[in-house]
Amino acid sequence: MLSMLSNSRWLPLWGVVAAAVLTGLVWVFGQGLAVTLLPDQGASWYYWKLPDPTFWTRASAWLGYAAHQLVSWWLIFYAQRHVRRYTTGLHPVNVVALAANLGFIALHEVQTRVFYDGLAQDVSIFSSQGSVVLLLIVVLLMENRRRGLFFGRRAPLSAEVVRFARKYHGYLFSWAAIYTFWYHPMETTSGHLIGFFYMFLLLFQGSIFFTRAHTNRWWTLALELMVAVHGTLVAVMNSGPDGMWPMFLFGFLGVFVVTQMHGLGLGLRTRWTIGLGYLAAAVVVYGSRSLGGLHEIVRIPLIEYLLVAVMGGLIWLGLLVKRPAQPGTSSRCVPTTESNRSASSDRDPGSAV
Repeated sequence: MLSMLSNSRWLPLWGVVAAAVLTGLVWVFGQGLAVTLLPDQGASWYYWKLPDPTFWTRASAWLGYAAHQLVSWWLIFYAQRHVRRYTTGLHPVNVVALAANLGFIALHEVQTRVFYDGLAQDVSIFSSQGSVVLLLIVVLLMENRRRGLFFGRRAPLSAEVVRFARKYHGYLFSWAAIYTFWYHPMETTSGHLIGFFYMFLLLFQGSIFFTRAHTNRWWTLALELMVAVHGTLVAVMNSGPDGMWPMFLFGFLGVFVVTQMHGLGLGLRTRWTIGLGYLAAAVVVYGSRSLGGLHEIVRIPLIEYLLVAVMGGLIWLGLLVKRPAQPGTSSRCVPTTESNRSASSDRDPGSAV
């Protein structure tokens, strides 16, 4: 057992097993929840929150979230300062991170049983959804060097921008996962359980920094594609089989076809087969509904690629403002793109936290 835990090949499997067990425990412990909620008020309304919150219902969620977040950020900082090397097994700090996340998961379960409310009482539902979208956007940006952005071709992103994203993305990803985790009470609806399973996988990934498993391309791709599973299933649950689930399924799979599959080392024939199969499946599904709605499949990819450009531009501007002008040189910054410089290691120190 210990040898399996110390082998990077097995770590993702253990993460999936742990996420499944924890999701099952959420279902078991949530059976006794009996809370009267307000009627649903539309797409911008989060249904699972108390009608009459108190100071303590709010404080319990925010204090739990703040403690979880600060501990996670400190562990990332410690690892970047003191570990800085990749191994096949777990570092001691990984064990601490896994134990800390497990403890805060248990705390959130207790907090839900006693106080119920999550962060949703005070912040918009779009902030929770947006945090996960932001995580996916930054993954696309920082993987540009390895797999490109459009059919294996790299986008003209500054190497400094990508290096910055790779070095500090752990803090952002930690916030996205932990904020979303504490946004929801530990409810037992199908949508909540699927979402918690996904969050547990992300928390596990955020705990195994500086291990080979953390940068395994098949494992990280599976985490990216989980959003397609989650988004599609939740859409079916909310609006039924005649709802907008194809937009989510084919939208996120479109990103896979255009970008994500090109970092797997697949042959050209295989990629063509996947791409044509994707288009055929979309035509069949929309043909049974309305081919006029086929344009929906480009919405999510267009939004994601636009946000990659926006995020890259914002990071570049931030670095430009921070960079001091050197005496005798022009203060105008001409960014060096990844396509016109030699690629450095895909594993910069601290880049895969």
